[in-house]
Amino acid sequence: MQSDSVLRLVWIYPDLLSTYGDQGNVLVLEQRARRRGIAVETVHVRSADPVPEGGDIYLIGGGEDRPQILAAERLRRDGGLQRALARGASLLAVCAGYQIMGTTFGGEEGQPVEGLGLIDISSGRGTGRAVGELAGEADSVLGIPTLTGFENHMGVTRLGPGVRPLARTTVGTGNGDGTEGCHIGKIVGTYLHGPALARNPGLADLLLTWAVGAQLPPIDDTWFERLRRERLAAVLPH
Repeated sequence: MQSDSVLRLVWIYPDLLSTYGDQGNVLVLEQRARRRGIAVETVHVRSADPVPEGGDIYLIGGGEDRPQILAAERLRRDGGLQRALARGASLLAVCAGYQIMGTTFGGEEGQPVEGLGLIDISSGRGTGRAVGELAGEADSVLGIPTLTGFENHMGVTRLGPGVRPLARTTVGTGNGDGTEGCHIGKIVGTYLHGPALARNPGLADLLLTWAVGAQLPPIDDTWFERLRRERLAAVLPH
């Protein structure tokens, strides 16, 4: 994003993948950018439409098995997201969208389905469903507070070399190995719903910082941080 440009957000396939309020991630980025005087333009890309390559931040949400498979097939054929990320755009991928970004994920019967291969992760179907609160200590290199959200999935995700966990879990399942999500470059994958960015404004601001290319001026989150601490206190083990 150039200093005199509009911040361009691209919400991918809301007709297929948008569960548990994931579209709220877009709204949070819009509002936190505008509160800092940054002009925002948002494009909602339905599954029948091409993915534009000129976005700054791309977002994709969670969904059921069949829409997830269809989304992966269409994104592979389209290629717009792949080209945008190669150009330097950022991505937040949640739950089913997170799994799609890897090499493989589990289909309706647990069979491996080809992903986009944008990050070196692979996902399969676990033995039970992870449902409930999810919290974890964010990777220290990101400089953001404890992450919290809601998970509802049967995925087990393994990270390849060079891909760092987004967080180490203190509550919940996440990837299934004591870690939650992943990040590499300007790509963030997570099982956090809630929506994730409403519950974790530090993560929202990290994505905005990557897109703007400069440190953001602070905004007053005092009231929200109080509620956030109360929520964490209720969730985290004592």
